[in-house]
Amino acid sequence: MSAGMTLRRTDWGGIEGVIVDLDGTMVDTAGDFHASINAMLLALARLHPNLGPVAPMSEQDIVSFVGKGSENLIRRVLDARFAPLHANGLFAEAYALYDREYIRINGQFSQVYPGVREGLAALKAAGLRMACVTNKPYSFTEPLLAKTGLAQYFELVYGGDAFPLRKPDPYPLLKVAEVFHLDPSAMLAIGDSENDAQAARAAGMGVLLMPYGYNHGNPVQGVDADGIVDSIVRVAELLAAHEIR
Repeated sequence: MSAGMTLRRTDWGGIEGVIVDLDGTMVDTAGDFHASINAMLLALARLHPNLGPVAPMSEQDIVSFVGKGSENLIRRVLDARFAPLHANGLFAEAYALYDREYIRINGQFSQVYPGVREGLAALKAAGLRMACVTNKPYSFTEPLLAKTGLAQYFELVYGGDAFPLRKPDPYPLLKVAEVFHLDPSAMLAIGDSENDAQAARAAGMGVLLMPYGYNHGNPVQGVDADGIVDSIVRVAELLAAHEIR
């Protein structure tokens, strides 16, 4: 085994807790991001006509910025549309506008991925402790989980503003282990990006990734994880069988 390579976990016996990401893992929220960002840009253009026309952004470009929190998303969008001086000066106003627009739009253009409800139900029925950990602000997360009917599966939900550190830092995942009174090795993280995988690796947890999410626009196949699984239903089956075959 070469230096830096992590041995993939194949024995899933002893898993007692599961941490699930939100955007790109349970819910396809690309449409919400697209609508909210472009509504923000339109509002900025109206408030600052001196900036000139502001072209809308494509959904693909916006999704490539998703995953590291709202602050990073807004900064990436502003950097893509304005000169550095304007981008820096507009941040606070743009963030407030985005917050307003996202709360208004939240869930309107989102869909729960196939197998998510069934998979979460199976994991919960198996007696596993369930938490949702996302970099999405809690003010966006809680209404979306409620609207999609997914809130019922989780006893613990941490948004990206719950702690000073967020994924890919392991801190939020380790806090879940602490609250659940579980050793990190008895926990599995399910996500769709390198953020999820890096956080889980650093926390000493197993990690399985979904192939249909965002991962900052990059193929998830290049991420160091214990496996890529096509649905959360399949994750539940793997845990029930205690191994990846």
